[in-house]
Amino acid sequence: MTALLSVSDKTGIVEFAQALHAQGVRLLSTGGTARLLAGSGLPVTEVADHIGFPEMLDGRVKTLHPRIHGGLLARRDLPAHMAALTEHAIPTIDILCVNLYPFEATVAQPGCTLADAIENIDIGGPAMVRSGAKNWKDVAVLSDASQYAQVVDELKAQGRVSLATKFALSVAAFNRIAQYDAAISDYLSSITFDENQINGAPARTLFPAQSNPAFIKVQDLRYGENAHQQAALYRDPQPVPGSIVTGQQLQGKELSYNNIADADAAWECVKQFDAPACVIVKHANPCGVAVGQDAAEAYAKAFQTDPTSAFGGIIALNRPLDGAAAEQIVKQFVEVLMAPAFTPEALEIFKPKTNVRLLQIALPEGAPACANRLEYKRVGSGLLIQSADDHALALADLKVVTHKQPTPEQLQDLLFAWKVAKFVKSNAIVFCKDGQTRGVGAGQMSRLDSARIASIKAQHAGLSLDGTAVASDAFFPFRDGLDVVIDHGASCVIQPGGSMRDQEVIDAANERGVVMVFSGVRHFRH
Repeated sequence: MTALLSVSDKTGIVEFAQALHAQGVRLLSTGGTARLLAGSGLPVTEVADHIGFPEMLDGRVKTLHPRIHGGLLARRDLPAHMAALTEHAIPTIDILCVNLYPFEATVAQPGCTLADAIENIDIGGPAMVRSGAKNWKDVAVLSDASQYAQVVDELKAQGRVSLATKFALSVAAFNRIAQYDAAISDYLSSITFDENQINGAPARTLFPAQSNPAFIKVQDLRYGENAHQQAALYRDPQPVPGSIVTGQQLQGKELSYNNIADADAAWECVKQFDAPACVIVKHANPCGVAVGQDAAEAYAKAFQTDPTSAFGGIIALNRPLDGAAAEQIVKQFVEVLMAPAFTPEALEIFKPKTNVRLLQIALPEGAPACANRLEYKRVGSGLLIQSADDHALALADLKVVTHKQPTPEQLQDLLFAWKVAKFVKSNAIVFCKDGQTRGVGAGQMSRLDSARIASIKAQHAGLSLDGTAVASDAFFPFRDGLDVVIDHGASCVIQPGGSMRDQEVIDAANERGVVMVFSGVRHFRH
């Protein structure tokens, strides 16, 4: 049995080669991999010696040879194939271990030049992987270090790699090649070519001429948005740390399509807050958001906003769930509960609630990042792609447009309301005070109706809207929307501005004696 090892990422390759050698496998290798193995005391044959032809063109040509591809592609069950190998003295290659030049990592580096990118397009590696993967019944193709252990275990146990494993390895290999080619296509299709900049870092567009999204299936789901629809969850090949797909389910039933969609909305929202925060989501809209001294206080304030809608909701915390918070939350019907960590006491409290899904998701380090750089939405026979709505508003960005100036407390409430409004379906109106949502109006065709609904919810929850801060995700096209929120108690308002009737609305705010600030940014969420 012969193995050909040629890797860019050399993680675990020496140990893998040692295990192969211990099973009597002959080792072939190239360049730096061969030197590493030889330096570790392993008997290894250089590919150049195996094919009788030296590497050339700075290593661009080293494995593109019949003695390599013939050994990979020959079917052992076809006498004609085996006769051809015998005639040309070509040994079979039974195990192929190849990972590719680091193209994705190279082009991700700031200042990467076109020349650097081109030199990191692997040619021989993908060719070998395709050859071996095509002949999967006879060749085990390893394209990632995570696959080494299973192959070694099977060789030790039965002296061969099973057909089932070989097929799985072949599928993984073709998937890796597809991802690799997609990354090359995306990069080259994004370049604005300028021959005067050919040796520098090329100008690139965010939206390439061809888009090749690649996603990896995490799991099949019981059904989609409705029971008659089929669904599955996929992830990016390199998911952003602290995103919903990186979470670990500690308890509960399998997550549904709607669970995951709502959980993502809640988690992305709660990550925006520095103070201990709680977000409760129902049907993709925050129905209660609050900050507090700890997780328990934040939850209590968030739940108070809309207890009716919170029933069967999704809860996200940006602090570990401890016993005190768990004792409160366990009293309500919750579908999914997310936190960066769960104390043993909290887990014990929820243990009898076997259907409640507990998700542990590590918060990202540093400033909260949107999980998706690009967002996708299917339309009939097409695809809309946009950059993520990850704009973070700072106090310095606010423009006070009224005679009345905001107090420091009002400014904090306005920023809080703005963070929440970004995650509320348009048209969005959010009343807030003291780090707590008091009323949320979402998803209405009229901004007036959203304002009225928000006030109705506050009334049902027994919450006063007097002195509240209000966020509107888009500008008020007329003064009537502003009058409605003021009539219900708003003392200050944040909106993007940008309407032809901005002055009319500003005049109305001055007339009514409220503060108004412009953010300069709209947050439609459809």
